[in-house]
Amino acid sequence: MLYPSLPKMKSLISPKTFSLLPKSSPSFQFYFRRPFFLHKTPNFLSPLPPFSPMLRTLRCYASSSHQTQQHPSPPPSSSGEIHVIVGPMFAGKTTSLLRRIQSECSNGSFQAAQVKSSSLVLDKTLKDLCYSGRLMEAIGLLCRSEAIVDWHTYSLLLQECIHGGTYEWGKLIHAHMVIVGFTLNEYLKTKLLILYSKAGKLGTACILFDELLEKSLISWNAMIAGYVQKSMEDVGLSLYHKMRHIGVTPDQFTFSSVFRACASLAMLEQGRQAHGVMVKCGIGKNVVVNSALMDMYFKCSCLTDGHQVFVKSSDKNVITWTALMSGYGHNGRTGEVLDLFDKMIKEGLRPNYVTFLAVLSACSHRGLVDEGWKYFLLMKNDYGIQPHKKHYAAMVDLLGRAGRLEEAYNFINSSPCKENSVVWGSLLGACRLHGNVKLLKLSAMKFFELEPENAGKYVVLSHTFASHAMWENVAEVWGLMRDFGVKKDPGYSRIELQKEVHFFYKSDNTHKDTKDIYEMLKLDVIGIDEAQFFEDLYDFCQKAADHDGKTIIVAGLDGDYLRRSFGSVLSIIPLADSVTKLTARCELCGKPASFTLRKTDEKQTELIGGAEVYMPVCRQHFVSGQVVIEAARSFLQQKVQCG
Repeated sequence: MLYPSLPKMKSLISPKTFSLLPKSSPSFQFYFRRPFFLHKTPNFLSPLPPFSPMLRTLRCYASSSHQTQQHPSPPPSSSGEIHVIVGPMFAGKTTSLLRRIQSECSNGSFQAAQVKSSSLVLDKTLKDLCYSGRLMEAIGLLCRSEAIVDWHTYSLLLQECIHGGTYEWGKLIHAHMVIVGFTLNEYLKTKLLILYSKAGKLGTACILFDELLEKSLISWNAMIAGYVQKSMEDVGLSLYHKMRHIGVTPDQFTFSSVFRACASLAMLEQGRQAHGVMVKCGIGKNVVVNSALMDMYFKCSCLTDGHQVFVKSSDKNVITWTALMSGYGHNGRTGEVLDLFDKMIKEGLRPNYVTFLAVLSACSHRGLVDEGWKYFLLMKNDYGIQPHKKHYAAMVDLLGRAGRLEEAYNFINSSPCKENSVVWGSLLGACRLHGNVKLLKLSAMKFFELEPENAGKYVVLSHTFASHAMWENVAEVWGLMRDFGVKKDPGYSRIELQKEVHFFYKSDNTHKDTKDIYEMLKLDVIGIDEAQFFEDLYDFCQKAADHDGKTIIVAGLDGDYLRRSFGSVLSIIPLADSVTKLTARCELCGKPASFTLRKTDEKQTELIGGAEVYMPVCRQHFVSGQVVIEAARSFLQQKVQCG
């Protein structure tokens, strides 16, 4: 089975790896990942040099089982496993990784010893850093230590991550809890549930939700909101009905998510029922809930009901006024939108940038160019609101719908958003509407320069050429899509095997080595070394383990390298079935080592994992100065002579 990330990866067999294993051990492959492989244009299909510097940052080993299969095996029905090996440099992570892979492939058992951290209390320091706004320093200090802090401290750190939207930092805190063996209470499980829901990691959020002994209203709201934000409104509504069935009373946050879900799915009856429940619960004075309720009615074309919600609102502020204008604009009632804007100004309310966006969109649908310019300049000159890219896109759409394409083109080139694909996409749609092929080509060229992987715009361009019987241009567009690897369906995969590059597409059986290639990709165990350089580690491991049933073994740094933290390895720990914490020993005194000291001249090229270039040392011996370095070299020379 092909993974979505494999098109971004190269493989290279290295004889060096086999020297680390017995002759009877399974075969291995090296995979190298180019971090921004899919973000380069125009032609990213050309093979790269085998030892390009960009490809040296990841070593990934993969192994298949000994069993020979005469027929393709069906997709695995059960989930796979994820095992993580972490530790500082020179802690033996690669050796442990290879042994673990060998053990898994031979159906052997491997018990991961989890090393608990010291009992050093960091609560006061962490809280002081957190209260002073130095959250990143607090999390860095926590992750570098092996201390189990008080659950109140964990809660404070997680709350700051949720409040600031730094969800990746929150994952590091969770990873630290797992490493040190901290047992989560119900409160912390709920905090983590909220964090993962807001981060869009609903799989992990569901696991935490199922582990709750008592599911509070907060946990239900977090799950419902998470599904609605991920455009899985039907699942969110199902959770809402389940919550109601077991007798949990919803609050304003619940109804806000439910109304947004009903608006997206245009489910008027369910929205009405939820509105009735809200009235019975005595919730009717919340601005956010009323705005969501109005949006639901307007998107279901119930203008009277939406307006009644506004009339009955006790607190009519700029948010409710904007929701009312957006609703009328959504239904093409431009006159009402402009009248409501004037009424809001007379009420003494100050419009915000969302209000002007609703007004400009209404003018665009009606083709009111002069009025659109009036409000656009009013926003800048009278209210001091700097236009966002959506405002510029609305103006381009307004000019484009009115057929003033040249003016729209000049407006883009004179705006600060001329390097944004949104405005060029608006012009591209307008050129197709009016059949202006010349500007269509110009806008398409600029759009694809900024967003070359948007398959939908290629299709728009192709259909426009086809409507004008420009078949050569149609063929050129599809040729560009083929050259750029842009397809509506999943694209190609690229494998380098013994310095020979092979290309094939999904369900493509035309390659001469198709059978051998597919057999090579049927891997039971996948090992990833130097995992801190793998940016897509979380998504890749989750897909390979949960969907494809693979066993993933990850080895990488758990702390800092040159004071730059690696979060990719720590973020995968919450998914892991086991975690092995390794330690290194100082070569000078034998104490635990968490630093590295250079053995050779500074001008020598540095290699990842270069045991001949660096050595592990403790904090005491990690000092700058030629004296210690010379002493270390002298010590090593004496050690070699004695040997």
